[in-house]
Amino acid sequence: MNDMTKPAITFSDTDLALARFAAAMGHPARIAIVRLLLAHGEHTCGQITDHSPLAQATVSQHLKALLDAGILSVRECGPRRCYKLEPLKIRSFCDAMQQTLGRQPLS
Repeated sequence: MNDMTKPAITFSDTDLALARFAAAMGHPARIAIVRLLLAHGEHTCGQITDHSPLAQATVSQHLKALLDAGILSVRECGPRRCYKLEPLKIRSFCDAMQQTLGRQPLS
């Protein structure tokens, strides 16, 4: 088969967004942070660190990855920053992934 007959693979904006989201959620610490915020609402980095075996600098790096993917948002809480989930972004990802994989059971 020559290059002229090979099907072209392109990456849509949705593909790129799904990959960014999946990469951001691709670490167990980030999943735990999302689970914590889902259960207990908005937290500072220090509060998240208190619930984690990780150093604050490591938690901060994970928060940045989640922020960059749009999974979290942040607001100033006095001298600290408070992090909260962005449920519409998460729901959008889940819907897009379900459409990508299809709604039929995988066999």
